[in-house]
Amino acid sequence: MKVILSRKGFDSANGGQASPILPDGTMLSLPIPSHDDIPFSEIQWHGTSFLDIIRQLNKNTLIGSDSRCHLDPDLRKEVRPRRPGWTPAFGQKGSSLTELLNNNVAVGDIFLFYGWFKQTEYHDGKLCYLRGAKDIHAIYGYFQIGEIIREEKEIPEWLREHPHANHDKYEKDWERKQNAIFLPSPQLSINPELPGAGTFRFDKRRVLTKEGCSRSRWTFPDAMWCTPISHCPNGWKEGYFQSAAIGQEFVMDATPPVLDWLKPSSIRRTDSIAAMFAAI
Repeated sequence: MKVILSRKGFDSANGGQASPILPDGTMLSLPIPSHDDIPFSEIQWHGTSFLDIIRQLNKNTLIGSDSRCHLDPDLRKEVRPRRPGWTPAFGQKGSSLTELLNNNVAVGDIFLFYGWFKQTEYHDGKLCYLRGAKDIHAIYGYFQIGEIIREEKEIPEWLREHPHANHDKYEKDWERKQNAIFLPSPQLSINPELPGAGTFRFDKRRVLTKEGCSRSRWTFPDAMWCTPISHCPNGWKEGYFQSAAIGQEFVMDATPPVLDWLKPSSIRRTDSIAAMFAAI
């Protein structure tokens, strides 16, 4: 089994602000701006559009009423109307897909989606970043691969609204075998009580950023120290892991220490982010 740390959502170059950790603990990843078909104004969370959430958090945002987004990975059913048969899905193309294929990522492997987040609060009825809140990288979702679609003709009808199913945009990528859509397994193998894909609520165990450091400096349980992670050959430093500034997919083998980091356990742990699925 492989475990893939997959960077998604707003960043400094795409969106320019942190995704919110809502006051109720929801980690709402903001999909990056793009020329896809889905306006920010047409996806919503509990009745408030993503456009309004972005504007409340940043009155100077460049995201406007006509701005569109790349809703991928698509993990939350409730953010927009769905066709019958919908399930979560995740697409990848180009060099990022090549990174996955070169590392033999296959059915059964697990993506952990992370991004730039910041705590928020409501002030005078509007959402705002919590004063003094830290910018962090945190894991907000997971996805165990159940199927990989590599041919455009294999796309089922219910999946046609996914960004990577857009024929006009991705026709040449399909022809070159440089596009793929991942579908989830029915259950999560390391915890069969959970579906194969889903989102997390905020928990310190899901924070990658080392306390007191910039968000790109991470901490892992001691037993994982020096675990090889693709795209980051020199990432292990004295006292922290330096994540790559460029790239989306970072692959590691699911060694016993890595599985211990992921899986719930009856053993009391002192590692701050151990047992990723323990408090879902």
